Amino acid sequence: MIHYSGNVSIQLNVNREIHEVVVMPQDTLLRVLREKIGYTGPKAGCENGDCGACTVLMDGKPVKACLMLAVEAVGKEVLTVEGLEDTEIQKAFISEGGFQCGFCTAGFLMNAFALLETNPDADEAEKKDWLSANLCRCTGYEGIEKALTLAQKNVQEKNSNKR
Repeated sequence: MIHYSGNVSIQLNVNREIHEVVVMPQDTLLRVLREKIGYTGPKAGCENGDCGACTVLMDGKPVKACLMLAVEAVGKEVLTVEGLEDTEIQKAFISEGGFQCGFCTAGFLMNAFALLETNPDADEAEKKDWLSANLCRCTGYEGIEKALTLAQKNVQEKNSNKR
């Protein structure tokens, strides 16, 4: 285990770019992403891991950036919503109106993207389970669920065309 104290300079791989930042050991990944690197997609909602608005992918797995220290991300690949770059899930969220105010959208996008990367053939129960890690206070989730279903269909079609 690495011991950090005082201000330390670390390198973070975010969206396939290396960022050198000076942090305090207690700085959360969320705060460093937003305030030091400038990625404002992950949002500070509850800041206790309940809402999922801060969800990012770390080595392909969803994590809540408000619960993780920035120093824990050293040597890992972090992906924020800014790094998704024209993915099927983004297109589907636009097409199906999978957002209202947009505050929670980045977290839903990241979780849904990770699900489709992990299991593009997920059944309804698994999709609901993955989406349950995020909260939206504006919608009835219908647009979000439709967007995930559309993106899943499009990913499955792309995968079958590759075979």
